[in-house]
Amino acid sequence: MTHSAGVRFPAPDIHTTHSVHEQCMKRTADLRYKVDLKGFMADCEANYARLQRLFPGMDRADQHEFALPGGDERVFALRVLERSPYTSEVEIVRTGKSSSRWLDFPAMKIRLYHDARLAEVVGFNREWRVRPRYPYPNNAMHQPDEKAQWNHFLAEWLSICIHNGYAVDSPHEFVG
Repeated sequence: MTHSAGVRFPAPDIHTTHSVHEQCMKRTADLRYKVDLKGFMADCEANYARLQRLFPGMDRADQHEFALPGGDERVFALRVLERSPYTSEVEIVRTGKSSSRWLDFPAMKIRLYHDARLAEVVGFNREWRVRPRYPYPNNAMHQPDEKAQWNHFLAEWLSICIHNGYAVDSPHEFVG
């Protein structure tokens, strides 16, 4: 083959092209998101312990309110939706009035597995089913690790509540 400038290029070899394609496919497969099960389970285990600290009477009471410093809009409730010997389902909602419609707190549903001592986010902002991983891009614009991000958000938020929050029924008694 000759280029218009007179440079000769070798004819493409079908075997070389095929092996390059295989290398690209292998590289793409290596870059795909892989679930970090160890990290995910660590978050779930820590979330269970944090929820027990925030709501110690969860096995008896149906709701517990707590607040973060900063005003009426930072009052939250942990509500037990479902209770059985091995699992419970709770939701975290903001009960205080928001001063801005742009700063709405996401409603979260959390399933607690008492025998394994794990807590997993099963719903976030009215989205109740999530897969462990998603292809990216996708129509719903989920991140490849959407489920892990939900649980990590819960971990960070519960830590803030434990360190800065207080029970609403006795404002001087801090949660943590």
